[in-house]
Amino acid sequence: MYVRFGGELPKTHRSNTAGRWMLSLPLKSVNNLVRDARKVREIILMVGDVSDIYVTGFGRMMKDENFSARELDAIASGYTKLLEESNGVLQDLKQVIDVSTLSMTDKDRMDVVDECYRDMRRYRNLVSYYTNRNIAVSYLRARKRNDMDRVMRLYGDETSRYW
Repeated sequence: MYVRFGGELPKTHRSNTAGRWMLSLPLKSVNNLVRDARKVREIILMVGDVSDIYVTGFGRMMKDENFSARELDAIASGYTKLLEESNGVLQDLKQVIDVSTLSMTDKDRMDVVDECYRDMRRYRNLVSYYTNRNIAVSYLRARKRNDMDRVMRLYGDETSRYW
């Protein structure tokens, strides 16, 4: 059995067999589907990145004396908003992957996957930025109080810090 590329349902013939109708797959369409499958995988990986950034960063902030309880509450509220928004992206992606949404064409699905990818990348960058800005606040407060060693041990020194 073989597949011909380039047309829609062309008749394929073998010299010693009868003609059959066989589905034809345009090469560009196959490439787009593979590309979007990779994007779906990357979206799922970005969800893990967002979770890691949140858990690691906020966990360290909870141990930081430069933040009051009210400030930590506000920071947690900010993370909650960002995580809710990124969850919305996953819900959109779930609709595309769900088999019951047969009314969508492949192009519509690819467009939604592309949009989800862009949105999730944006949210991952926002969570990273939000974490880094909060750590910078702690760093500035520690510098004012001459308590840089403790903050550097908590978040990392000049060479290993991620913020």
